[in-house]
Amino acid sequence: MIRFENITAAYSPQQVVVNHVSFTVTGPQIVGLIGPNGAGKSTFIKAALGLIPAKGSVTVDGQPLKSVQRDIAYVEQKSAIDYSFPITVAEVVSLGLYPNLRPWQSLRKEWPKVMAALAAVEMEAFAKRQIGELSGGQFQRVLLARTLVQDAQLIFLDEPFVGIDAASEQIIMALLRQLRGAGRQIFIVHHDLGKVRDYFDSVLILNKELIAFGKTADVFTPNNLKKAYGDAILIGGDLT
Repeated sequence: MIRFENITAAYSPQQVVVNHVSFTVTGPQIVGLIGPNGAGKSTFIKAALGLIPAKGSVTVDGQPLKSVQRDIAYVEQKSAIDYSFPITVAEVVSLGLYPNLRPWQSLRKEWPKVMAALAAVEMEAFAKRQIGELSGGQFQRVLLARTLVQDAQLIFLDEPFVGIDAASEQIIMALLRQLRGAGRQIFIVHHDLGKVRDYFDSVLILNKELIAFGKTADVFTPNNLKKAYGDAILIGGDLT
């Protein structure tokens, strides 16, 4: 169980971006974080994970989040990553091993885990490629492979489907469903409302404040969406 309690983040006293957001997630599931541009979705994740100054608390099975950091994987938006950095695909994936390596442990012995993770996202043939040679979808699959080798129980993905091809999106979603089946809790910042019902077990609807949280079938409703986005919302071609 992970509990977010009164998460609040602000750029200044006059500009609160996330305001007293509280909810609890129990059991393995894929949770979608949705809301309009500027709603604070990415900021909420960074605040909850302690990546930016914020107020509030996060506990995992009653323990402070800091005590379980090795069980947390975070994949930021691709736009925040320097593709010109001289690092190969396999080296990127191997970064997921470091939280669990002992000081004397050789990375070489763990290399089969790197290749297995690349195979899981169908990227093993690109292991020696520099990351700048990849498409957006390929690179997103590599970032997911990095979380696989980390073997994290809590996975946070910020807009993983932006600018990627349909094949990569299908591969990623299939793997995320497998991870859910293996007991993981997965949180995804998402913008495509047309896929919410297919992708997420639960949904957090956010617009600086919590609009609704719960099972997708219960809270992904026209009324809640209008509260977050305004009166005219187009979902799957239908105006609600």
